[in-house]
Amino acid sequence: MADDVEDVLPRAVALSWGVAERPQRGPKRELSVERIVDTAIELADAEGLGAVSMSRIASELGFTTMSLYRYVTSKDDVLALMQDAVCAVPIPPDDALAGGAADHDWREGLRRWSMATIDVMREHPWFPDIPISGIPLMPNNLAVLDWGLREMRTLPLTDAEKMSTALLLSSYARAVGVVERDVSRSRQADGPPANGEAFTAALAELVTPERFPDLAPLVASGTYADAEGDDLDDFAFGLERILDGIERYVAARAEGAPLAPVPRPESAPRDKAVREAAKARREAESKLREARKREREAIARAADRAAR
Repeated sequence: MADDVEDVLPRAVALSWGVAERPQRGPKRELSVERIVDTAIELADAEGLGAVSMSRIASELGFTTMSLYRYVTSKDDVLALMQDAVCAVPIPPDDALAGGAADHDWREGLRRWSMATIDVMREHPWFPDIPISGIPLMPNNLAVLDWGLREMRTLPLTDAEKMSTALLLSSYARAVGVVERDVSRSRQADGPPANGEAFTAALAELVTPERFPDLAPLVASGTYADAEGDDLDDFAFGLERILDGIERYVAARAEGAPLAPVPRPESAPRDKAVREAAKARREAESKLREARKREREAIARAADRAAR
């Protein structure tokens, strides 16, 4: 039966489930799929996903590059196995129904489940750089999905609704994780800080009330640039609003509301005239900023001459 499964599954998936044929002879017994994947993860954690190559992994292990191909067929196999390996997160015990359906706090369960994605990305910032190639097929990925579905076990939703809910929450957590990672990287890089009074004043000259009537007050107050200056956790706030919506939907379904498929909205049309007008406005604003800059420089020079 294992042979039949291996014939159907991609090589990396078969390796992750332990149903792929392992090499009988190799350069040394110390080399294994697990060591290859662990070394790749260590490289990615230290230097980013770009540092992961078959030759670099082989060099770190002290083998030739060709030796690795006895265990994995390509770098894509390694990336897929890396992604599944770091998804081996601690999963709470299955006590969702221990006190009965009425006592199960599914919101808290889905909070913890969503946070697991953020935790993986904080520990392994390269994780979202591996493209999503399809539905989860590997054991650790499926174990995490099973955990999320367990938290919804008592909800009056169809299987398709539960899967859509899991996709909604995991997509949100992944998006927030990418933003947090990129912001963290930008703060570590050299460059002027995107906060402080000087930065706020400079930004306020560009974000004018005429063009951005609702954003301009936030820029002027410093709220826009100083995301860490308040007590509001953006991820937690957004997650709670999503859970509010899910709770309202669950209540409606419990009361007998039918499942009503929602069509995907169409993109807003933009004709050539609108694009040209927007381009002309940007050019005019650029010229205005240049004129204001020259005016400030002229004033500064005149003040300097007067001081002499």
